[in-house]
Amino acid sequence: MAQPYDVGKAVSNMLTNTGKAEDYQGWDLVKKPGVYKIGIPTLSGTGAESSRTCVLSNKRKNIKMGMNSHFSVYNELILDPNLTESVPFNQYFYSAMDTYIHCIESLNGKLKNVFSDSFSNSALDICKEVFDSNDPMSDKNREKIMLASYFGGVAIANSMVGIIHPFSAGLSSVFGSHHCVSNCVVMLAMEEFYPTEVNEFNNFVEKHNIFLPKITEQILNESILQKLYDATLVHEKPLSNALGDDFKTILTFDKVSELFHKILS
Repeated sequence: MAQPYDVGKAVSNMLTNTGKAEDYQGWDLVKKPGVYKIGIPTLSGTGAESSRTCVLSNKRKNIKMGMNSHFSVYNELILDPNLTESVPFNQYFYSAMDTYIHCIESLNGKLKNVFSDSFSNSALDICKEVFDSNDPMSDKNREKIMLASYFGGVAIANSMVGIIHPFSAGLSSVFGSHHCVSNCVVMLAMEEFYPTEVNEFNNFVEKHNIFLPKITEQILNESILQKLYDATLVHEKPLSNALGDDFKTILTFDKVSELFHKILS
């Protein structure tokens, strides 16, 4: 499933480019600028307002992948933290942690650079300040998280995400789970790759008594695990960013199955 402002980007692109949306799922496949588009986020954290991708679920191919293109960037933004005042707290947390996760993946990847690092570190500092506080949804903190969301989107637009987002995309593709919730659920099982950050994330969850729903009650048989494996490993660029070009020797079918058992237990 796609977010409203991902759909806005996709519609803009498809109004000036022929074919189907799935023809443009990948990197730099969009050939013509879309129509002028204005983004008005009503949640803070995904960074879609500032990134060069619009993520779409492709049920036919069992993948979740974006139109990664400079033409996907919004022409104009209106960032108004008053629009997040009525967001339920758990959803506010899930979305904000998307920013947190973008930035830790960017900072731990081989495509990190001074420009993206500066945005990642600024966004992480804000997230830590807000969720170390006792009122993360105060007027001032909602304003800060909206800014962190923008920074996180700029960071990944100039670097790349890592291991968490491909596994999250696998969950969304196979089970239809929401992106930010999937990220948080995957994050809990990623201590092997991001030990310090997972510990910090756990502290946020405990401090604010965050509810993380169970993604599925299905038994993970070999058929489902194969779908999860395929829907995860298709994201070669982020996995290469995190683990190197030989990431498939690390993320074997057995290893990915082990991680999904841990994620969904």
